[in-house]
Amino acid sequence: MSTPAPKALGFWMCCALVVGNMIGSGVFMLPASLAPYGWNGVLGWIVTIAGGLCLAFVFARLAAALPREGGPYAYTQEAFGPTAGFIVAWAYWISLWVGNAAIAAGAVSYLSVLVPAIAKVPGLHALVTLSLIWGLIGVNCFGAKLAGEVQVVTTLLKLLPLAAVLGLSAWLLTRSGSTALAAPLRVSELGGQSLVAASALTLWALLGLESATVPADKVKDPARTIPRATLFGAAFTGVIYLLVCSAVVLLSPADALKGSNAPIAEFVGRFWGSGAAMAVAAFAAISAFGALNGWVLLQGEMPYAMARGGVFPAFLGKASPRGTPVRAHLVSGAFLTVLVAMNYAKSMAELFTFIALLATTASLFTYLACALAALKLQRDGRVPGSRLLTMIAILAGLYAVFTLFGAGKEAVLWGLVLLAAGIPAHLLMRRAARA
Repeated sequence: MSTPAPKALGFWMCCALVVGNMIGSGVFMLPASLAPYGWNGVLGWIVTIAGGLCLAFVFARLAAALPREGGPYAYTQEAFGPTAGFIVAWAYWISLWVGNAAIAAGAVSYLSVLVPAIAKVPGLHALVTLSLIWGLIGVNCFGAKLAGEVQVVTTLLKLLPLAAVLGLSAWLLTRSGSTALAAPLRVSELGGQSLVAASALTLWALLGLESATVPADKVKDPARTIPRATLFGAAFTGVIYLLVCSAVVLLSPADALKGSNAPIAEFVGRFWGSGAAMAVAAFAAISAFGALNGWVLLQGEMPYAMARGGVFPAFLGKASPRGTPVRAHLVSGAFLTVLVAMNYAKSMAELFTFIALLATTASLFTYLACALAALKLQRDGRVPGSRLLTMIAILAGLYAVFTLFGAGKEAVLWGLVLLAAGIPAHLLMRRAARA
C-alpha cells in the first residue's frame, strides 16, 4: 500500500499562494490599460475590491463547509450536479492556462527593460515566454512543497517595488500637493461605460482570490486554513492594488502610460533615474514569475481534480511518486504553448490586454456559478445558513454579471466559444463512462 503524500501547504504558504497569484503582472501592467480612464480607474478599483471581497467571503464559507480539492468545480458539482460542475471546471481551467499566458507576457515585458533585445528581435519575446512557462512547470512537477517555498520567497520580493512606488507617491504629494496630479478630478465624468470598462480590467488583477481552495488535498487543516488565507489574502492585495495603481495613473500623464511595456518602472525612473527603473523592472519580473509559479500549480491541479472526479480522462488523474499531477501539467502546458505561439506577432502590451480580458471573462462564469452554488447549498442545508452569506452571495453574483458587461462583446463571445468547446468533451466522457 502506498503512503499518502504529506500535506505540504500551511497557512502562510496558502496566504502566499493567494497573494502571490493575485499580485502578479496585473499591478505592474494595468496602469497602462487604465490610463485612459483617469479617476474612473480609481473608482473601478473600489468597485472591484468590494466585489472581490464578496467573492472571497463566498469561497471562504464554501471551503469551510466543503474542503475538497478542485475548489470551484467541487462546489458547483455539489450544488448542481456533474454537468454544471464540468462546465464550471472547464471554464476555470481555461481561465488558468489563458491567464498564465498574460502573466508570462507581463513578466517578459518587464524583462525587456533589462534585456532590450527581447522587444526588438521579432518573436523572441514568445520564445522567452515559453521558456519561463516550461521552467515553472518543471518546478511544480517536482513537488508542491518546492512550489510553495518558491511562492513564499517571490511574494516577499514582489512587495519591495510596490513599497517604493508608495513611498515615491507620498513624497510627490507631500511636496506638491494636488498640483502633482496629472489627472484632475471631474465629478461629471465619473461613472458610465468608463467605470464599467475599468471595473472589468481591474478584476483581472484580483483573479486568484480562490487559489487556496484548489489544492485542498495538499493543505494542512483545510477547513480552517483555506478560509482564513482567502479572506486575508484578498483584503491585503486589494488595498495594495488600490494605492499603487491609482498613484501611478493619477500622477502620470496618460500619454506617457499608454502602450508602455513597463509603466511602473517608467514612473519610478521619471523621478529617480534609470537605475531605479531597472531595479523596479527586475523586481516586477520576479513578481510575475512568482504569480506564474502559483498559477502553474493550479493549472495542473484543476484537471487532475476533474479527472479524479470522473469528468476528465482518467489518465490526467494519475499522480507521480511525489504526489504531483505531472500528466495534467504537461497537457495544460501544451495548450498554453499553442496560445502563445498563435499570438507571437502581437506586441507585449497588446498580448497582455487581450488575454487578460479573455481570462477574466472565463473566470466570471466560474464566479457567478459559485455564488449561485453557495445559495443552493445553503438552502439544501449542506452549507451553514446565514442571512449574511445570502446577502453577500447575491452581491457577488450581481457583481459578476456587472463585470461581464464591462469585459466587452469580443471577450464575452470568445469566452462563450471556449465554454461551448467543452460540451463535446463532456458528452464524450459521459459516453465513455456508460460504455
